[in-house]
Amino acid sequence: MNRSSRPPLTDSSLALLAKGYTWLPERRRRSTAPVVRARLMGQHAVALHGPDAVRFFYDERHVERQTALPGPVLSTLFGHGAVHTLDGQAHRVRKDMFLSLLTGPEAVGGLVDCVSAAWDQAVASWPGRPSVVLFDEASRILTEGVCRWTGIPLLDDAGQTARDLVAMVDGFATPGPRHWRARRARARCEAWLELLVTDVREGTAPAPTGSVLEAVSRHRDADGQLLDPHTAAVELLNVIRPTVAVCWFVSYAAHALHRDPAVRDRLSEDDAAYAVAFAHELRRFYPFVPFLGARAVTDLEWQGELIPSGTLVLLDVFGQLHDPALWDDPYTFAPARFLGHPPERDGLIPQGGGDRVTGHRCPGEDVTIALLAALGPRLARLRYDVPEQDLRIPLSRLPARLRSGFVIEAIREPATTGGTAKAASQGRTGTRAL
Repeated sequence: MNRSSRPPLTDSSLALLAKGYTWLPERRRRSTAPVVRARLMGQHAVALHGPDAVRFFYDERHVERQTALPGPVLSTLFGHGAVHTLDGQAHRVRKDMFLSLLTGPEAVGGLVDCVSAAWDQAVASWPGRPSVVLFDEASRILTEGVCRWTGIPLLDDAGQTARDLVAMVDGFATPGPRHWRARRARARCEAWLELLVTDVREGTAPAPTGSVLEAVSRHRDADGQLLDPHTAAVELLNVIRPTVAVCWFVSYAAHALHRDPAVRDRLSEDDAAYAVAFAHELRRFYPFVPFLGARAVTDLEWQGELIPSGTLVLLDVFGQLHDPALWDDPYTFAPARFLGHPPERDGLIPQGGGDRVTGHRCPGEDVTIALLAALGPRLARLRYDVPEQDLRIPLSRLPARLRSGFVIEAIREPATTGGTAKAASQGRTGTRAL
């Protein structure tokens, strides 16, 4: 092996846990090579960066996912047997199911309608409450909306289910109590949905015609066999869990609007193009995915650097989304950067890169954008006060989230479209963000 292709002797796992999102970008800035080499969990890892690296990373001739995802991530975030762990024909057949459910105007519009209705109903009750934690309320609203859309009957008022779905995301990348809370949450949800799938197949529980519940329960994999009930439950969760994770970006949206009243003014207007641009900028600017991982299936070469077979290959997502070589003023929140300039496929990669039909890019990306484009203006038109609270977003935390969840109080009826943000911003007078 060429000396340049050898990993460092020192393991960086603890440094990654300590620095979070900044670990890989800092390593890249210190490196003179086109790749960053590290040792993670005892394994040789090579990190790549940039649109060309995205295309390299999503080429199945180069990498596979099946052996790259750590067990703790499967036991919390994705689930064992999930589509994320598949490659080749098995992945394409399973991915086709998700694409049929989560893409196209009818599918996306139906989900957005269900979530928007749940939002409007919830917001109508907020003026009578002393305060609302937006992160928590958004998670419950999204849970209620996505379960209604999928045809999955909730066992409660959506509160506990929402907490479980949030826990799976919140605990996947950290040891300790959050991780074990995520495992317990996944076990509860998988048991609930396994039973539901079994009941649907036995005819003792209804599955609305054309619903996600029906499609997953009846899906046949590349081998022509029905998914076993556990895997079916895992894939149902891989529809509802990512949808509920949009609550991270709803709280980030409130943070962005609080920091910049001009953005609130613009977003409160009836401007669909700006709402979509706002959604893109939320996903670019705020931290969610630090990097993505796969494993080299053969000896590879990237810009003159050797990547031996079996090496962990990391794609630097957070660093790419804040690279000044790719984005003007990358640490400025500026939705207008996407007006008249649709994002490049392999440039804006908060939910993966490459082609979503043939590759591993998230099939729910259109759903995320549409939900944020629908809920962002609703939030901009809502009138409320922002009390003193901790509005920091620690980048050392994986996944990052707003410390306070964004608390609002003295909530009034939403303003009407047009010139509404000035009225909304009056509620911020005299408040202070930490």
